[in-house]
Amino acid sequence: MVKGKKIILGISGSIAAYKAAHLTRLLVKAGAEVQVLMTRAATDFITPLTLSTLSKRPVLSDFHAEESWNNHVELGLWADVLVLAPLTATTLAKLASGLADNVLVATYLSARCPVFFAPAMDVDMWKHPSTQRNVQLLESYGNRLIPVGFGELASGLTGEGRMAEPEEIVALLNDFFSEGQPLAGKRALVTAGPTYEAIDPVRFIGNYSSGKMGVAIAERLAALGAQVDLILGPSSLNPVHPHIRLHRVRSAQEMYEASLAVFDQTDMAVLSAAVADYRPANPASEKIKKDKADMRIDLESTPDIAAALGARKKAGQVLVGFALETENELENARAKRQKKNLDFIVLNSLRDAGAGFHHDTNKITLVFEGNKTEEFQLKSKREVADDIVAALIRFV
Repeated sequence: MVKGKKIILGISGSIAAYKAAHLTRLLVKAGAEVQVLMTRAATDFITPLTLSTLSKRPVLSDFHAEESWNNHVELGLWADVLVLAPLTATTLAKLASGLADNVLVATYLSARCPVFFAPAMDVDMWKHPSTQRNVQLLESYGNRLIPVGFGELASGLTGEGRMAEPEEIVALLNDFFSEGQPLAGKRALVTAGPTYEAIDPVRFIGNYSSGKMGVAIAERLAALGAQVDLILGPSSLNPVHPHIRLHRVRSAQEMYEASLAVFDQTDMAVLSAAVADYRPANPASEKIKKDKADMRIDLESTPDIAAALGARKKAGQVLVGFALETENELENARAKRQKKNLDFIVLNSLRDAGAGFHHDTNKITLVFEGNKTEEFQLKSKREVADDIVAALIRFV
């Protein structure tokens, strides 16, 4: 949600200023443009060079420097949001009273964008009536408080007053920017990647799925405001969107159990994982030696996740499946959609160059009730995820 957003990060002189480096890095990594402002006191705790390197923009700290003189006005118009973190008791008081003796406060007074503030101070300073009055004043101006945390403080005391963690601030900003998004308030389930079915402790039956398609779908759903449970089989991918809760599994049985555990609370589910249809019936507890005269593996069926969720589906829930076919593609996909009570199915054909496993691209056909179809050209998997989620939104 913060991707492409213009964010001013205002830092005042607190020991918690060290967290600003991590916060800057998280925001930049998420695709935001970050302009750092610092009070002079803040530069005693963390250097402007560190923050300019992380933000890839010059840090402004000297109100009287030539390059800063008019910037507070320009920045107040430029930003999508102003985040004050950490905010000391002193700077809090200046903001509340409008005492513009530094570039941070001057920019705050010029800002036309939403303002978030994350106080950081010792427990007794935080609880003092003057501090609480200033917090209430800032909130009465329409600014948004990022609550302080409870824990050990720099003084050695334990209590309220810790600055919120950078991850919490990024999640809060994502929630803020997701307001008005088509899937805000919705919960989604996505399965992705392969499953590995054990033969013995070192060998398994698996497939070539990378999980890229499912992860792209989960990220697109999260970007549109949904809270996503991503159940991911063995994969090197590591999605970090704050709206994605990652469940790592290995086998079809584990994916089945994880899916059932969250499905009843979801509004939609996209089953993009390449789940094994069969597993060894009697996996060996020790490594099977190569010197055996013959080798035989008896197989048994794995749980059918799509069929199980289709049988549990309630009114208002949307269920989407995938079909990877090599022959009679449309016929097989239509039969699978109906049999498993899917709202629509995403068809891949291995006959299409650039589709299926081991590619960053995919070519899909969406198959709906009444034999209706929508066919798409070869696209990147992120673009394919956009198409799938756009179709899904029509059902929500």
